[in-house]
Amino acid sequence: MLLLLPALTCFLSVCWQYKGQANLHVFEDWCGSSIAQLRKNLHFPLYPHTRTTLRKLAVAPKWKNYGLRIFGFLHPYRDGDFQFSVSSDDNSEFWLSPDESPLNARLLVYVGQLGTEWTAPGEFSKFRSQSSKSVHLISSRQYYFEILHKQDDMESTFLFLPHVSASLNASLSLYFSDESNLKMNSVDHIPQTLASHIRLPEVSLPQGLERGSIMQHGADMLKPDPRDTFYSTPMINPSRLENVLPACLYSPTYVVKDFPIARYQGLQFVYLSFVYPNDFTRLTHMERENKWNICLCLLYYEQYIDYADFCSSVNLMAVIHVTPHQEIKFNMPQGTLKLQPCVNACGCVCLCSQQQPDPDPNPAEFDQDANRSNPDPDPDPEPEPEEGEMSDYSYEEVEARPGWAEESINWQRTFSVNPMDFELLRSDWNDLRCNVSGNLQLAESEVVDLFFCLCSRIYTLLRIINVEKRRDSARGNRYLVELELMERGRSVVRLSEYIYLLLHRSRQGEESLENTDSAPASAPASAPSPLLCQPVMLQWRKDVMVHFVVPVKNQARWVQQFISDMENLHRQTKDDNFSIIIVDFESEDMDVEQALRESGVPRYEYLRREGNFERSAGLQIGVDTIEDSHSIVFLCDLHIHFPLNILESIRKHCVEGRLAFAPIVMRLGCGSSPQEPDGYWEVNGFGLFGIYKSDFDKIGGMNTEEFKDRWGGEDWELLDRVLQNGLEVERLRLRNFFHYYHSKRGMWNAQNKKKG
Repeated sequence: MLLLLPALTCFLSVCWQYKGQANLHVFEDWCGSSIAQLRKNLHFPLYPHTRTTLRKLAVAPKWKNYGLRIFGFLHPYRDGDFQFSVSSDDNSEFWLSPDESPLNARLLVYVGQLGTEWTAPGEFSKFRSQSSKSVHLISSRQYYFEILHKQDDMESTFLFLPHVSASLNASLSLYFSDESNLKMNSVDHIPQTLASHIRLPEVSLPQGLERGSIMQHGADMLKPDPRDTFYSTPMINPSRLENVLPACLYSPTYVVKDFPIARYQGLQFVYLSFVYPNDFTRLTHMERENKWNICLCLLYYEQYIDYADFCSSVNLMAVIHVTPHQEIKFNMPQGTLKLQPCVNACGCVCLCSQQQPDPDPNPAEFDQDANRSNPDPDPDPEPEPEEGEMSDYSYEEVEARPGWAEESINWQRTFSVNPMDFELLRSDWNDLRCNVSGNLQLAESEVVDLFFCLCSRIYTLLRIINVEKRRDSARGNRYLVELELMERGRSVVRLSEYIYLLLHRSRQGEESLENTDSAPASAPASAPSPLLCQPVMLQWRKDVMVHFVVPVKNQARWVQQFISDMENLHRQTKDDNFSIIIVDFESEDMDVEQALRESGVPRYEYLRREGNFERSAGLQIGVDTIEDSHSIVFLCDLHIHFPLNILESIRKHCVEGRLAFAPIVMRLGCGSSPQEPDGYWEVNGFGLFGIYKSDFDKIGGMNTEEFKDRWGGEDWELLDRVLQNGLEVERLRLRNFFHYYHSKRGMWNAQNKKKG
């Protein structure tokens, strides 16, 4: 990036110590090439990666994925009219105030609006917006200016603001004299202007970019859902739930207590729950990037389906009679492609191939009639095109030759399929490997049958907010039921409880704590009817304390953001029953303890530890300070955006001695934000983990010896021991639960890490 407005000798009566300089703030590792994209950066404009100065408005770093904010004062040496121009690769903006106040700055010239625009160095006439009209400046005044620049993934970059009018002779000075001695979270001196706002006022929007033209993101997950705010509804009186259902023992067959698990084998014993209604956690807006995994969705039933048009995008033509495990061959220009029905990693029934097409020097047309009965035809070879002719699969553009008959379009060609229950084709194994798939969906018919048994004359069902089902076909299904109820027609309350539907009750005393002799005599003893009951020892505590434990080192901007997010969580929910525990490995870029002291979080603990950063040790140190063993520990990361219902999500999925919680977080891509969530679900990560402290202590805590000088894998090792001690691990994708994109460059002072 190159930006130039020469800094000349100070011509005023007083020369400043910092004349001929401007403040430069650099925002690293952020994709996108537009200024609008820079404004979406979580840390813009207060928390740059670098705060430094430059002596002329010209920068060309040969770098990529960065944004710049340059600001200071302009000092004209005489009165006069001046013109400003800018050229840049990619977008840039030059803002100028009519006085020294940053609040009065207005957009003067710019390159680009959408991120696709750029200029060559010194090219000032490519866009009308590059040059300004004459601006009258007075030598006795100083004028605040600000320059924004955004560069994407091209390393040859520049920003250039020239001295284009012969009458202009100017000097620069810093807006703030010296930032080198300030901590990174000292931001009160940084100007906040119209230029730094996420959304520019319409009066300052570049011409042609009206507010109505800003498109909203299409992710379904961003749309309101009653789950998001259900925590604010008053809870039903617990006494109303007594003796509503018979009590029963809860002992799922998939618990692997005392089962010998090899290292990291615990991943194979993690199961997913079904949810109802649809929570729209499926990343439908990201599936385009996975379209080659979707391929041809088929029916397993014996039907003839014409996929000729449907498959044209992948150059496959077929009329297919599909049965499970049947291999199908396609004759393609590249050779013979062998496919068979399978369920891909995203849960779609597909024709899949693990190999490239076998070479076939004489590809043949696909004969529909022959292949209905014989999937491996042997038609006559198609002659090679003669010299000068075009292959049917050529992508070269040629003019139509006179006399060629164009193929008529058959508008009557259609195909029909029977409805497919997509959820039946999904599995835990597949969904734990598909990073765009959402939570498994529970059938509405099952939910209706379930709630038919919960009718009450006292309460009226208003809405089914959420149902979560953990399937156990060998013994019974466990449900988390969340309902919005009207109590005696006066007040709205919420029900949020676990219930159990026992499917098999063959051994006496196994299923219920109550007398079951009252069952109808006609019921077969070997196959009694399912029992809907309340599982003992599976009640979640609504007000239990949750401790967020985070180890840190020299991550000032992220620590400050984490504290701010926790403040907002407390402010919005009015929930006092949580604390944050920060273990600080000698951070030098901010005073973490002071930031906590000045914050509005309800409770905090600051622990300082010497030496290199150690994640496992940091987490263990934090947990060891918790005195109440009957509270919940949430092993956390710094770079997380939390939904407002995170506290209740953790509480209701952690049950002491029974359940631990490993919510699936969505990893945002470079340049993405919670408002524009492009990314994927982190289906393999277990670093965000909720568990009661008593259970954490029982399994031995973190493995601090093996993971002393490294991290990565300590979460899987912890999972192994959690499962071996008989706990279930609830695994759900949480709406609006994001991991911010960040670079690992320079994290945790990696250059100082010990070498093992």
